[in-house]
Amino acid sequence: MSDTLSCFKAYDIRGELGVELNEDIAYRIGRAYGEYLKPKKMVLGGDVRLTSEALKLALAKGLQDAGSDVVDIGVTGTEEIYFATSYLSLDGGIEVTASHNPMNYNGMKLVRENSRPISGDTGLREIQALAEANNFAPAEKAIRGTYEKASVLEAYVDKLLSYVNLENFSRPLKLVFNSGNGAAGHVVDAIEQRFIAAGAPVEFIKIHHEADGTFPNGIPNPLLPECRQDTTDAIIKHQADMGIAFDGDFDRCFLFDDAGNFIEGYYIVGLLADAFLEKYPSSRIIHDPRLSWNTIDIVTGAGGVPVMSKTGHAFIKERMRQEDAVYGGEMSAHHYFRDFYYCDSGMIPWLLVAELLHVKGKSLRQLINDRITAYPASGEINSYLQQPKESIARVLAMYEGEAVNIDHTDGISLEFDEWRFNLRSSNTEPVVRLNVESRADTKLMQEQTRKILSILRSM
Repeated sequence: MSDTLSCFKAYDIRGELGVELNEDIAYRIGRAYGEYLKPKKMVLGGDVRLTSEALKLALAKGLQDAGSDVVDIGVTGTEEIYFATSYLSLDGGIEVTASHNPMNYNGMKLVRENSRPISGDTGLREIQALAEANNFAPAEKAIRGTYEKASVLEAYVDKLLSYVNLENFSRPLKLVFNSGNGAAGHVVDAIEQRFIAAGAPVEFIKIHHEADGTFPNGIPNPLLPECRQDTTDAIIKHQADMGIAFDGDFDRCFLFDDAGNFIEGYYIVGLLADAFLEKYPSSRIIHDPRLSWNTIDIVTGAGGVPVMSKTGHAFIKERMRQEDAVYGGEMSAHHYFRDFYYCDSGMIPWLLVAELLHVKGKSLRQLINDRITAYPASGEINSYLQQPKESIARVLAMYEGEAVNIDHTDGISLEFDEWRFNLRSSNTEPVVRLNVESRADTKLMQEQTRKILSILRSM
């Protein structure tokens, strides 16, 4: 007899513990993955949440019962699983993580061979159907897979540092790192040791550094304004050159300038796109529809080709491969790299930006200030609404007659001569996300942001 598993989402697994996800369901997911894709060998890892280890071991048991050998690389960030899958030439990998979700949640991110994401249209629905049916034959001891623990940390750090030249770090640089008591700390430590060994005069200042699944300083999600102050305070206290804050599974990093100001991920996308186009002229750059004008302007100006993709890591990665894009970036601080198996990394971006501070001889604020002026943006604003679809329809009805272009790649994007906006619904909760930008007119951007929010939130 089958039951519906609501933890399966559009391109990953997330659910409330004890309600949507538990060890039995984790076993079924592992067994279903093994039965459907028949991997010979898999890699597993988990974030610091108190439930991640037990869920990971249940996953492992399911995979083993399906005949797959399992390599467990311990407490990791999601990108370490992406790396290990391809580096070890394995048939797939699963990270147990809920990233920035509430304490009573956990989840999984799945990839197959070559670190290809498994999403709703690339196998996730089939795995879901098998897990829901729960009609597995008794496990056969003769075919049961093995279990081993391993570490790929040194090779992974080698890969990260291949993106920069440590000789460029020739003058003193002071960096604040806020791991949010998540999984990032051990990687930051390993990179620090490489800087020390190379004699690079870079000082690592670490706050909330120790992995702690109780999250004594709150669940890390610096996309939210309320999660930024600790990083800002540390930058000011230590007179640092830049701040770096991570979410729980550190597939995203968030950057702060030397005054402690949060830098919208949108402008980092443009900065990195420009840097990659210097190295790889005429390349394709992937961006999301939420905020786009700055990226398009930079990419076309540098002789590259901007390509818009639907928001979401599985969609971006698929498009990256289709286009053979050298880099892709989302305003939500996901950054994707062709030479990192077309996957996203929260470590590579800060390394690249730190190197740019040296190479360009400018502060982070100086590197992006003209872009903030040219394309002021609202950042992403969330509205919790009872009727998201109806609310979006009200906004569309108000503006569609004036728009010079309407795009439905992801939610609705409306363009006007001097400003544009994007509205999209969350896949998991009754939230509508708004992004607004303008051409060099902060006042216009702010006015239109207020107007749209008023229409959205009116009952």
